[in-house]
Amino acid sequence: MLFMNQNRKSNKPAAASVPNQALETYKDVKIDGLLENTIAFFNGILGDSDDFVHRRFHVFGRYHAVMFYYSNMIEQGTINTEILKPFMYVPAHLEGKDIGIDRLKDILLNDSLYHSEGKLEWRLNELVEGLLRGQTVVAVDGLDEAFLIGTRSIDKRGIEQPATEQVIRGPRDGFIEPLGSNIALIRYRLQTADLRVTTMEIGRRTKSKVAVCRMEGITDPDLVKEVNRRLHNIDIDAVMDSGYLEQFLEDNHLSPFPQVQYTERPDKVVANLLEGRVAILVDGSPLALVVPTVFNQFYQTVEDYTERFLLMSSIRLARLVALLFSLVLPALYVAIISFNPELIPTEFAVAVAGGRAGVPFPAVVEVLIIEVSMEVLREATIRLPQQVGGALSIVGVLVIGQAAVAAGFASPISVVIIALTTIGSFATPAYNAALALRLLRFPLIIMAGMFGLYGIMVGLILITNHLLSLKSFGVPYLSPLVPVDAQGLKDLLIRGPLWSLQKRPSFLHPQEKTKLNSSTVDELQNPQHNVLEPTNGNKKKGE
Repeated sequence: MLFMNQNRKSNKPAAASVPNQALETYKDVKIDGLLENTIAFFNGILGDSDDFVHRRFHVFGRYHAVMFYYSNMIEQGTINTEILKPFMYVPAHLEGKDIGIDRLKDILLNDSLYHSEGKLEWRLNELVEGLLRGQTVVAVDGLDEAFLIGTRSIDKRGIEQPATEQVIRGPRDGFIEPLGSNIALIRYRLQTADLRVTTMEIGRRTKSKVAVCRMEGITDPDLVKEVNRRLHNIDIDAVMDSGYLEQFLEDNHLSPFPQVQYTERPDKVVANLLEGRVAILVDGSPLALVVPTVFNQFYQTVEDYTERFLLMSSIRLARLVALLFSLVLPALYVAIISFNPELIPTEFAVAVAGGRAGVPFPAVVEVLIIEVSMEVLREATIRLPQQVGGALSIVGVLVIGQAAVAAGFASPISVVIIALTTIGSFATPAYNAALALRLLRFPLIIMAGMFGLYGIMVGLILITNHLLSLKSFGVPYLSPLVPVDAQGLKDLLIRGPLWSLQKRPSFLHPQEKTKLNSSTVDELQNPQHNVLEPTNGNKKKGE
């Protein structure tokens, strides 16, 4: 027996303690065609599991065979009607004819098997990995190849609107865990032959399937090669979520700012693919990764493009103001109260001084205590069950805040400042970008407490310098602002009208740069044909 001899050479038992290491022993080892040896091999390599089933039967009532599968990963009806029954009964057009062992393999595959995902496989390690993925293996005594049939059927949740990226106007569907469903959602919106999807397996134990999506003729081939290179260099035990890959793909591992964007929205992935980016999906994760990433992507939403540009430009500016609030407002308050109270109007300064009367802490300590308490409360609200979390947030904000002011522990103006800061962080669409700003808020507060406004300016200069040094797959993080791109500036602070966004972002180096035909722009610039104008004399009266 060939695979038994291979086992003796390696001095490893069939049931090794580490399954994937045991599979390496049998890499490219061929099945020998002896049914009992095959059964012994699979039972030895996969161990004693109650959900692992091997079912003996007779092919055409004559040849001994066995079927292997994991009962919790398949659809039992498919096994019975599309595999077991066709293998046991002779096809109608072959009844009464002698079917020898030399013709059996071809007849079973081309005449009997009622399943489109069926193939022959001779490598033992590939058969075992197929079983672990939810496929079914059928081995027949005397055949040197086994049938590997795709029967995977795992329960999944329904497609619903993403909880973290809700919109008022836009699609309501979001990614779910199975990779095949997520790719189907992308193809549903991108019905073109230019969409390319390549898959690979990452994770020595999990064998997680990873899909890399790109647009042929748009995406820069060098970007695709670099993405594949970084993915192939990942040698890890398990990949449980796309977040594992994100930490290996980013350029600067010490930066608080995210250099890879993630999203649950298929329409957002499609929009990025059409710009020339690459999307990465992981089987078992509802979050897709998009690379390369620039900073302005984190305060943009899908609604910025589904609504009219005047309205959404004003909302985007409000979002940017909220972003600045969440970063510098507490530090600015500490600096003015501690070092430059003359900047406050007289009437307001009297009110602030009256509110701070009796507070035992300096402004920087007071703000840090309230800020830390707010972060703890926010984390507790997220982790608690949904029915309890809402009540806790109301109790924390109203009762504890009011009690702290009444007890002289904090001033009313400090509570207002922290509340505005928290609301500003909630207005940032991307959670990971808001988290980076929440982290940087604390060193800014400390520098403001030590050096006043000078400390804030030094802190902002350091943050800006860090942002200028960041790159995502070679793309400057502050593109298209630095370096300046005239076309990209139309979609930076405000969102220009769709007819003005004729080119794809130049910093992505797309192969096809134009996305809007110039004839459409010319038509928009011409006077409209008001065919129903009341003063139009071209129509006869009463017509």
